Order: sequence, then C-alpha cells, then structure tokens
Amino acid sequence: MNIGIIGLGLIGGSLAKALKKYTNHYVYGQDILSDVCQQAIDEDSIDEILTPATYHKCQVILVALYPHLAIDVISSHVEDIAKGTLVVDCCGVKQSICTALWPLAKQYGFTFIGGHPMAGVENFGYSAAIPELFQGASMILTPESDLDHVVEAQAEQLFLSIGFNRICRCTPQEHDRMIAYTSQLAHVVSSAYVQSPAAMKHLGFSAGSFQDMTRVAKLNEAMWVELFVTNKQYLLEELTGLITRLQLFATAISDEDKDALWHLLHEGRAIREQINHLQYSAEENQ
Repeated sequence: MNIGIIGLGLIGGSLAKALKKYTNHYVYGQDILSDVCQQAIDEDSIDEILTPATYHKCQVILVALYPHLAIDVISSHVEDIAKGTLVVDCCGVKQSICTALWPLAKQYGFTFIGGHPMAGVENFGYSAAIPELFQGASMILTPESDLDHVVEAQAEQLFLSIGFNRICRCTPQEHDRMIAYTSQLAHVVSSAYVQSPAAMKHLGFSAGSFQDMTRVAKLNEAMWVELFVTNKQYLLEELTGLITRLQLFATAISDEDKDALWHLLHEGRAIREQINHLQYSAEENQ
C-alpha cells in the first residue's frame, strides 16, 4: 500500500520511520523544509518525496501538521486526492478539523477520520522522531457515525501495525473535552510551575517529582498556543476547576486547618488509587 505523510516533524517523522521499520508499505513524505525531506530520503525514512502531483498514488494520507495547516492543506488539495483514499490527521484537537474536513471528504469522495496519537517526547522536529515512539501507545480516532466498518478496521489495523496497542474511538467533542484535562492542562501547569524563581535554585533539592512536573514545560510554543486557543472552552473549564481546588489547599494551609488539609490530600490519594485500579483492569482485559 502507498502511504503519504504530510509533515515530517516529531509525529510525522516517527510515523514514517515506524512504517518503514514495521511494515512493507511504500512511504511518501512531504515537509515544508526541503532539507528535512532530503534527510528522510537519505535515512530511508521515506521512499519518495510526496507532492500534490503524487497525492493520487496514495491509498492512505496521514497529516501531521498544526490544526489550521492540516485544514488548509487538505482543503486546497481535495482534487488531488484519489477517490476512496483514507485521510487521517494527527492533530491535538478534533472538533475544528472534523467540522471542516468531513463535508469536503464526502463531496470529493475520500474518507476523513480525525486522529490523535497519544505519544510524544519533550523534543520536537524530525531530529527527535523515532520509529519506537508509538510502542504501547493509544491512538484516538474520531470517525463519523456512518463510516464504513471496513474502512474503520483498515485504519485501526494500520496503527496497530506500527506499535499502538489501543484504539480509542470517540466523538470530536469527547476528544477535545478529555484532552483538555489529560494533556493541555498538564502543559499549562508545568509551564506555570517552572516559572517560579526557585526553579533556578533547584539543584540538589529536587528529585523525581520536580522532573515529572517540569518535563512537558519544554514544548513547541507555536503549536501549543494554537491548541490552547482552539480548545479554549474545555481548557478554561479545567483551569477554572484547578484554580478552585488549589484555593482550597491554600486556605487550609493558611488557616492551619490540618483536618481539611488531610481530607484534601486523602481525596487525591484515593482518586489516584482508583486510577491505578482502572489502568490495571484495562491491561488485564487486553
């Protein structure tokens, strides 16, 4: 099968490398940086450079760009994509993309599925891409409700073949609401936390907790600004809830209310234990 990848950054580059390592598919790759395309060719991460003139050769096209660019690129090349082609994006928001691209896919005869690989590292760009990035990871798909089950199965099998061990299906709205909590809020908190004046004095006073809290503060600012603003409704809901809970801790500490503080900490520990149980049960049932 011919697979085209638009955008060879961390995710797109890792998709290309994983496809070349774990499958026999022929991989086309496209990036705005010509030196990245050439490097991908030289390293055998892709077989051939993808251009609008070769879009029609692909049975699958994976789009790993910022959300607005994913919409712009697909919208401007709908006539170059062959009928029956499966197009999957890999962006961190889904409602805006699916709303824009589902109607175009129907109009021009290709299939669009919203996608989001739940994998990453604190570095970005093609130089950070590795074929093992998706091993054991979850792939979120947001197909239309009337999607052909054969096509959906094809998409799932493709992602399972490169290392994903879980396919989560949901609506674009469900995705954006949950990702505001599990990903976007964590990046906001990490960035705010590391901006303390104490951060520059942490050597010798920090261990795993500090590393855990600060790791994702090393991010691609341009991409995360777009994700935060695009998903502002759900992200603001999560931020508001967090600020409210932090204020409860601040009040209990200020008042030296040990009982209230104990209950707040106990509730957090109990929820963490419930999460552990759910994760264990899910792994047992796989």
